[in-house]
Amino acid sequence: MSEQPIGPASISARDPQWSAGNPPHQLPIYAASSFTFESIEQGMAIFDGETPGNIYSRFGNPTIDAVADKIARLEGRGLPGETYGLLTSSGMAAISLMGLGLLSPGDSVLTQADLYGGTVALFRDVFQPLGIKMIIHDLRDEDGLTRLLEEDSSIKMIYTETPSNPILRCVDLEKLAAFAKMYDCITVVDNTFATPLLQQPLALGIDFVLHSTTKYLNGHGTGTAGVLVSQHLELMKERLLPKLRLLGGTASPWEAWLLHNGMKTLALRMERHCQNAQMVAEMLVANDKVEVVHYLGLPDHPDHELAKSQMQGPGGMISFELTGGLEAGKDFLNRLKFCTLTPTLGDVDTLILHPATMSHRAIDPEVRRAHGISDGLIRISVGIEDVADILHDLEQAIGG
Repeated sequence: MSEQPIGPASISARDPQWSAGNPPHQLPIYAASSFTFESIEQGMAIFDGETPGNIYSRFGNPTIDAVADKIARLEGRGLPGETYGLLTSSGMAAISLMGLGLLSPGDSVLTQADLYGGTVALFRDVFQPLGIKMIIHDLRDEDGLTRLLEEDSSIKMIYTETPSNPILRCVDLEKLAAFAKMYDCITVVDNTFATPLLQQPLALGIDFVLHSTTKYLNGHGTGTAGVLVSQHLELMKERLLPKLRLLGGTASPWEAWLLHNGMKTLALRMERHCQNAQMVAEMLVANDKVEVVHYLGLPDHPDHELAKSQMQGPGGMISFELTGGLEAGKDFLNRLKFCTLTPTLGDVDTLILHPATMSHRAIDPEVRRAHGISDGLIRISVGIEDVADILHDLEQAIGG
């Protein structure tokens, strides 16, 4: 059976097929497991890819396809050619699809140490037993990258988070993309922290972009989904789409609809996230009980200038450490009253977690500490509330 065409949704929100009369103002939820055919000939044509249409929601669904296309157009805005998106059941499903669809046994993926703990665990516990090796190196070290790529022909992919989770280090994406092309490597960027509003990796030469859309794109903590985006139509159509359908990692129409609703306020939210985070970071720097603050909007962050050159704003993520280390950090977390202690980010609410025991517990403690993720480090996803309320809670939790 040939595959269904990939690209913009086969039925768009402006298409009269949405209804018998005028199309609806809001994106409908197609809560349907399968779709009917008017005749056997039409069914055969859709199965053969000769006619656009839907078959089964694991294969494609108008609600899901419309949202995937919306995110693809955000990531690809201003670029020549078309950009394509595949919506998955979670961010981890998007990373899994990327690895299983683009890598083979014997291949290696080159990545960084300061990476989300779930991604590290996936590479280590799922990919490596399948014969896909993970190599960790500083992706800003051009001499080291040259040596690795010249000596190890198994490296087929370079995977990066920028800004990284949780200490917000950045990689020069334009340089990385040009470098990777010299060695015929696929580049993949997790753009969850920045969103397409603050950073467009595809415009800088990156091959694939993915998100945990659970975070900023949804923005309200109401649903779980992920997305993989690229302008490489052949790879998306021939290698990734079949894998997505067979693995069953497609998002549900309900989750897609929640994501679509959240994205309507993305621009407003990201502007407020950045404004509030800047004020929180400056308050933390001024507090004598705070030992270190990581925020891209601070001039003393080592990647401040790089972030300014490839991002449209410093984002809403901050990490910091109190002078008392782990014990002071635990006391701080237990005193919070307004901010929320929870293992996620990117919501309208201010969310705080402890990386060493939550998001990065899967990483070896020695490796974690060697790359700045100390036992006392605290991560803040600054929300869009009145900043005075956020500042008051953080100050009282730090203590006088």
